[in-house]
Amino acid sequence: MITLTKLQRNAVHKVYMRYSHPDNYNCITVGYREFRKRVNIGFDCIMIQPIDGGIWLGIEPDGYTHS
Repeated sequence: MITLTKLQRNAVHKVYMRYSHPDNYNCITVGYREFRKRVNIGFDCIMIQPIDGGIWLGIEPDGYTHS
């Protein structure tokens, strides 16, 4: 189990909302809990790949999201 800070949880939710919007070309079709299971531990942040085969996003402990 990966422990996320509150700011990281908020950032993961924002990423989910951004990529699950129906107007998005590569819309996510899984639920939020399934999406959170994609979180991996990075060097000093968590890493998530919102769309299979897409770009990886890093989320710092303070919630800052970067690619």
